[in-house]
Amino acid sequence: MSNPPGDEAAQYQTRPDEQLQADALPAVPPPPAPPGYGQPMVYQQVQAHSAALGVIASFFIPGLGSMLNEKVGKGIGILVSYIVAVALCFVLVGFVLAPAVWIWGMVAANNDAHGWNRAHGILS
Repeated sequence: MSNPPGDEAAQYQTRPDEQLQADALPAVPPPPAPPGYGQPMVYQQVQAHSAALGVIASFFIPGLGSMLNEKVGKGIGILVSYIVAVALCFVLVGFVLAPAVWIWGMVAANNDAHGWNRAHGILS
């Protein structure tokens, strides 16, 4: 059933006091609150990396200390360098290179542990 054309307009008309009240309301909704606003902050605690453990691990297996300190690429590079240096001992170059790489592995493990701790706000 259809309504005559004049009835639709009459259906949506408001009284003058309702019109004033509707004009006073803001036309645009307020902006949303920033994410996390009003919620408690959750801090994640991390445990410090031990420089001593890294040096001891690199003492037995060069590069392992760096791997323990989340520098896997560097640790593998030190380990491969040490293996190549030991293989070069047959050419006499390895007698100098192998101890140098072995010491480099221990120093790198120590520096990696201290760097990781500094990056995470841990004094060590």
